[in-house]
Amino acid sequence: MKKIALAGVVACLAASPVLAQDFSAQLKARQGQFRIMALNLGILGDMAQGKTDYNAEAAQSAADTLVAVSMIQQGPHWPEGSDNFSIDGTRAQPSIWEDHDDFLGKWADFGEAAKVMQAAAADGQEALGPAMGQIGGTCKACHDNHRAPEG
Repeated sequence: MKKIALAGVVACLAASPVLAQDFSAQLKARQGQFRIMALNLGILGDMAQGKTDYNAEAAQSAADTLVAVSMIQQGPHWPEGSDNFSIDGTRAQPSIWEDHDDFLGKWADFGEAAKVMQAAAADGQEALGPAMGQIGGTCKACHDNHRAPEG
């Protein structure tokens, strides 16, 4: 009798579908915002390094975009269980949820650095370098703690 009951439980468990969360929309959204950031940081970085001519209008537009991205509400992008140990396609580490205040603080630091860049964009090429250093530092701080290395 025990073997039949145990076999029934095993059969029920084996037949039950594993309910996995579909976080594809959240992944696309957060990866999209990072692509927008990278594109605009590239524009500003190229100007700061003299790889492209300084263009006040383009610099201001790129910096304004960084500020706009920094104001996107992050909560919906980061549901618990959308880390690199739980799903494929992300480098987000579980530390994002284990130390969520640190993660959100680093996002806020990026927002403040984006505002510094926004002000610097109007001041000419020479002002871009220090602002790039500051904003790059905020990106690195978050990546060091909350993003898995590539590969």
